Amino acid sequence: MHLVRQSQAPVYTAPGHAGMTMHYLQGRDAGPSGSVWIGRSVIAPGGGTTLVASGVEKFYVLIEGRLEVTSALEGRQQTETLLPMDSCRIAPGEARQLSNRGTEPATVLLIMPIT
Repeated sequence: MHLVRQSQAPVYTAPGHAGMTMHYLQGRDAGPSGSVWIGRSVIAPGGGTTLVASGVEKFYVLIEGRLEVTSALEGRQQTETLLPMDSCRIAPGEARQLSNRGTEPATVLLIMPIT
């Protein structure tokens, strides 16, 4: 077993992310993994990401708060609001933007393949 205590989860940053605190929970700098890594982001009101695509699929699970997720693929754009325990998948090559338009922080888990 590889345990990562919340208080010891490594902090990370990523380009195009603002008003967010991000931690590795498993994989990457948080320990071994052969397939995926898991991160937790706390997005302050007004914070979020730019609309950008990556070559890997991503899974988001909203833990608390409200989070607006915009995706764009093949000329189609879609915006949905996630509520606690809602989840979404972003396909490889699909652009995504996360936005906290609320007044409270939003906490989201991210699961991505190791690249």
